[in-house]
Amino acid sequence: MLQIQRTIMIVIEEFIKGVEEEFEDMEQGKLKPDSAIKEHFTWDSINALIFIAHVNVEYDVVINADDLVNSNTVQDLYNVVSSKANAA
Repeated sequence: MLQIQRTIMIVIEEFIKGVEEEFEDMEQGKLKPDSAIKEHFTWDSINALIFIAHVNVEYDVVINADDLVNSNTVQDLYNVVSSKANAA
């Protein structure tokens, strides 16, 4: 039986735009791949849940709090989402 692998087909710029749109208090166009996450918003429980839900809805990927804690930059978050999407 032929198995089709699901892959994430998104570039990091689209990922960043989605993150900026998800958080109302975030200024559009400020995030870059090498941006330190903690400089742009706080990973409090509400923001963490918002981001986790955003990733689940937009990319059909499940991430957890450890994934957020272990990510320092936007690129790190993108890499986590991409690797989990490609592993599914």
